[in-house]
Amino acid sequence: MNTNILTKENIILNSNPVDKWEAIESCGEILVKNGYVTPEYIDDMKERERTVSVYVGNHVAIPHGLVTSEDKILTSGISFVQVPEGVSFNDEKVYVFIGIAGKRGEHNEILSKIALACLELENVEILRTTQNKDKIIEILLGSDK
Repeated sequence: MNTNILTKENIILNSNPVDKWEAIESCGEILVKNGYVTPEYIDDMKERERTVSVYVGNHVAIPHGLVTSEDKILTSGISFVQVPEGVSFNDEKVYVFIGIAGKRGEHNEILSKIALACLELENVEILRTTQNKDKIIEILLGSDK
């Protein structure tokens, strides 16, 4: 996996989006700003949520594009938006948004690594409250950082 997939520049702490759509957009904007995807990828992230919820449980959402988004992904990347107070997401409260864009089949590898990290509620609570971006990278990427 690309070692620059998640950097400190890809992390926003203490965000306060008005709704899930603004949080998803923030995830996409980070990916665009840092050269992982084209701006159109943000529309695909929103369409994914309209089609199949990107909420994965444990107060975590993983916004990502569609099967047809490959041409909008320049290189694999992860964005992270921390929402300590949470935002309503259907019938749940989400504190951690992790945007992903996987190029050339890396999507499933990225998704499974993040999902494993977020299975532990202790990790989710750290991700929700820490001010240490290195800790976020360590939790999400483990030994691959």
